[in-house]
Amino acid sequence: MKILQINFEKGWRGGERQTLYCMRAFRDAGHQVSLLARDGQPLAQAAQQENFTVVTRQRPFEQALYLLRHARDFDIVHAQTAGSLTWAAITRRFFGKARLVFTRRTSLPVNPQRQWRTLSKWRKADLFVAISQMAAAEPRRLGIDPILISSAIEPRQINTAHAQQVRDEFAIGNKKVLATSAAMVSVKDPLTLIRAIARLHALRQDFIFLHFGAEGDCSEQARALIREHGLQQVYYLAGFRQNIEDLYSLFDIFVMASREEALGSSVLDAFALRIPVVSTNAGGLAELLDEERGYLCETGNDEHMAAAMQQALTHPIEASARADKAWQYVQDHHDIGRMSARYLAQFEKLIGQGR
Repeated sequence: MKILQINFEKGWRGGERQTLYCMRAFRDAGHQVSLLARDGQPLAQAAQQENFTVVTRQRPFEQALYLLRHARDFDIVHAQTAGSLTWAAITRRFFGKARLVFTRRTSLPVNPQRQWRTLSKWRKADLFVAISQMAAAEPRRLGIDPILISSAIEPRQINTAHAQQVRDEFAIGNKKVLATSAAMVSVKDPLTLIRAIARLHALRQDFIFLHFGAEGDCSEQARALIREHGLQQVYYLAGFRQNIEDLYSLFDIFVMASREEALGSSVLDAFALRIPVVSTNAGGLAELLDEERGYLCETGNDEHMAAAMQQALTHPIEASARADKAWQYVQDHHDIGRMSARYLAQFEKLIGQGR
């Protein structure tokens, strides 16, 4: 098959990593895989480094121009983001025999004022995939029945030198390391996380918190709150880092404070490395941490989150047992080969229907 992946996002988050995982897996299965992406962004650069055919454009509407001319050259056009689906839906009539696939990676509710528009573009997809039950909830409410194909993680060799560099950078020493990987945006709720760390620091002073992630609409408020609580030597805004997976080896506890999350691929990374996880019960996070695979908290509840972190730190045997459960869950449900096989089976079915 000739498969075109479309992801025009800026930066590098879970969706971009999952796009690259799909590309690798589909190519390994013997298919021709190309990417349409935003010029100069990490996804395009990573795909180019791995010798994929990469088409880049600067402005979002240029996706439509490319699809008008070239979508018919592919068997599958796979939109990995809602933004890219918009342009694919507009040009769908010019796809020829190509089939349009959309993967929904968010659990955000549909704006009532845009509901009809969202539904109309969703209906243009020949295959609608959701990565979790929460990501599937809104489509189901609107009469669409998605196929569930969860995100995956790819085992990788840890660069210990990278981890040691960061250990030295923050003078970690013998302190315990709590950390998150999330952009400084409201949906990730960094302010609740900072308040929770302030509560935890009032109980114990044997740790630091490293917040990895790009700047966002909460950045200034977050810095002000850190100063307000006197956490300048405790809560470090470490910024966006390439190859963040290398740094998980430093973490004693991984924390997620999200208010909305379709799945949470960074949590899967923690699971795979047997790192205990404290997380809100937002969206798909509740699915991941169900059956005591971690410590669940209510969204926006800094007191509850602080108590969960204290519990995990104070009772390491219990925390380790939960991390072992989480590790097994990843092996059973989030294998990249299984994800790829499910997608490819659906792609073959679509192409067969078009013959």
